[in-house]
Amino acid sequence: MKTLGIRSLFITLTAATVSSCNFVTLPPAPEPPPELIRKNTVAEYTPERPPEVQVWMIADKLHSGMIFPYQWLVDSGFIPPKDFPDCKYVTFSWGDEMAYVNQRWLSVPEVVKAIFLPSGSVMECIPIHWRVAEVSPNQHIWMKSIPREQGPYVAAFLNHSSASGPDGTPVIVGESSWGGGVLLKSPHSYYFPRICNVWTGQSLASCGFNINPLMSIHRDLLAIEAERNGFAEIWDGSGNQKLVKNQ
Repeated sequence: MKTLGIRSLFITLTAATVSSCNFVTLPPAPEPPPELIRKNTVAEYTPERPPEVQVWMIADKLHSGMIFPYQWLVDSGFIPPKDFPDCKYVTFSWGDEMAYVNQRWLSVPEVVKAIFLPSGSVMECIPIHWRVAEVSPNQHIWMKSIPREQGPYVAAFLNHSSASGPDGTPVIVGESSWGGGVLLKSPHSYYFPRICNVWTGQSLASCGFNINPLMSIHRDLLAIEAERNGFAEIWDGSGNQKLVKNQ
């Protein structure tokens, strides 16, 4: 009976730990400043400032990320890295620092350390100057329009995902894996189950969507969560366009 009691306690504590948002996900981002919320909540919209903006989720077989309109992010309070180029969109992803900086396949001990032990992390930021599908033809791409006023919450989460230097801008630790972007130091530890797809799920949540953190650990489950929230797949990763709509 004593053994069963200890076992039940262990199962209960394990379940509580796994379900804890601070264990599975990054710590919550601070609320955006009220003045940014007021600035992005306007009574009348114009062609230059429509009521909605398009956002994209991209993924290969394992990894995922997000693409946002760059000027919308800046207007919403996003702090870009120093000398980041002006562009139409920015693609973001998050992951283990060693894997991103070294840009190579990790050894078995490195994989074990990256997955099962807390390790350093980075957020990758890559400028995009063309249509999203043209830049990422080998990725699966989903798209949805969200209210413009959601911008400060997205910007707050992205700012929360990088560490700031003495000048207040994100700390750059290297070049991106492609596209002439940068890797930004993140203050949050990377480990399983807090992996790249969970970060993408939190990005979706900052857009106002209802995302179950446990359902965002695996890329396929994350895609189901995105589609449950109204995202439409516009590109299937094989060069086949599935939906024509300003992507």
